Amino acid sequence: MNNIFSNIVHWLSYDPENPLIFTRLFFWAFFAVVLLGYSFVYKKVNVRTIYLLAASFFFYYQTSGVFLILLIFTIISDYNWGRLLAKTETPWKRRMFLTFSVVLNLTLLCYFKYAFFFTENLNEVAGTDITFFNHFAHFTNTWFGTSFSVDKLILPIGISFFTFQSLSYTIDMYRRKLEPVKNIFDYGFFVCFFPHLVAGPIVKAHDFIYQIYQPYNLSKREYGMAFFWILNGLGKKIMADYVGVNFVDRIFSHPELYSGVEVVLGIFGYSLQIYADFSGYTDMAIGIALLLGFRLKTNFRSPYKAESTSEFWKRWHISLSSWLKEYLYIPLGGNRNGTVGSYVAISILGIFMVLLYGNVTLIYILLAIALVLILIARIFPKFRHSVNTNINILVTMLLGGLWHGSSWMFIIWGGLNGLGLMLHKGWERINPIKNTSGVGYRPFAIFLTLVFISFTRIWFRSDSLDTVGIIFDRISHHFGGELIENVLWGYRTVLSVIVVGYLIHWIPESTKQQYREWFATRSEPALVAILIGYIFLLYQAVSADMQPFIYFQF
Repeated sequence: MNNIFSNIVHWLSYDPENPLIFTRLFFWAFFAVVLLGYSFVYKKVNVRTIYLLAASFFFYYQTSGVFLILLIFTIISDYNWGRLLAKTETPWKRRMFLTFSVVLNLTLLCYFKYAFFFTENLNEVAGTDITFFNHFAHFTNTWFGTSFSVDKLILPIGISFFTFQSLSYTIDMYRRKLEPVKNIFDYGFFVCFFPHLVAGPIVKAHDFIYQIYQPYNLSKREYGMAFFWILNGLGKKIMADYVGVNFVDRIFSHPELYSGVEVVLGIFGYSLQIYADFSGYTDMAIGIALLLGFRLKTNFRSPYKAESTSEFWKRWHISLSSWLKEYLYIPLGGNRNGTVGSYVAISILGIFMVLLYGNVTLIYILLAIALVLILIARIFPKFRHSVNTNINILVTMLLGGLWHGSSWMFIIWGGLNGLGLMLHKGWERINPIKNTSGVGYRPFAIFLTLVFISFTRIWFRSDSLDTVGIIFDRISHHFGGELIENVLWGYRTVLSVIVVGYLIHWIPESTKQQYREWFATRSEPALVAILIGYIFLLYQAVSADMQPFIYFQF
């Protein structure tokens, strides 16, 4: 009996080496237990909400341990700011309550993502000797017996996602786009519903909260479709891990050991890996949520079918792109004009760049660039108009890069994508090719877009500018064209997987919809048989322990 009790305690305790993620058998055991209990409560709206909230808290505890405190703090804080916004009519008070919510959320996010970065780089720029002290680690060490190092900072899993989700509620309340939730349990459930909690899709308040109050309803087709998305996501994840472990990760870890041919193939391999990994997670999240009766929005729409950078960002990580558009890009002025907020955001970005550079000299360089741009704008009105209509694109993409982390890599990646959007916008105005329905135009546009997006990911994937330099050196000076045949044969298995992955991705949407519908309308015995057979085949391809999802680090 003692052994049984000890095993139960062990299973329920947080193990940082074995977090509760979708690809582990423990998660599916957890989900089976959740479904079993759910079968008794799903008809009672209030009870099911509290039940799923408790399951979500347990899920996050098993994923992030004591950082559950931060999640609970966010829920309590924004629930109350929302209540104040709902019952207050005075405009200045409403702005004040929204400001408090935004500042608290961003302070929490910035502390855990950027506090160590600020301290370290401020010391380098200003010549100070400030010692970083992790106050949260000290608090949990004192009160919860943890053993975190107080001179390091650990990023809580999913903090970028649940912070943006919670912010959407208070902003929507301020805009009067939705009614307040009925109680704190409903709000907590919205913020931390476990399928989308740690890696999206990012759920906006006005897209989800109304579902909390609807009765459970799941058609036979949706039931089958939920299983399809779960299996589809699992297949993508196993593909991503295979390509990453056996090819991409090796090349980016030591690019100096590989020819330019191998490096180029690794770059395109990474584009497939990150898509399969991230979209695989969100596919599973959508399927799991659907089984529980909740509909999450699509997060990816075959992004490598995009014919331009603009179209790519309408197909990739749609929940983040739409969040940035709705809550950042449009409030800053959209494509109409730059605003005070635009220039405040640029100033913040400038501060980050100076800290990253580690030298105050960059301040003078940035100021000089700003003065030159102002002078040119005064002399050439068309240039001023172009700056005003494009500045928010660049600001949004740079901040989107910074959302991923405090590194030159992410800022450059965001800046390049912003530049790509601006160039496409300008090209659309002068494009001499009016007829784009020709046989060769679309494949060429898709290929060119994939090349550009993959090119920007060199900075996204590399750990330093030195690595980027080595990659370009291998491509430009050590390409090894004579090795192509040997490279293709030597990596034939993993390259075949990459090619098949891209070919599946490029299957016409109508064809994909046909086989999805075929799967979704099978009988339950047939679904079970397909499920068992598919999972058996998938796990034959697992050559190592399943890797953490890439976006867990953001």
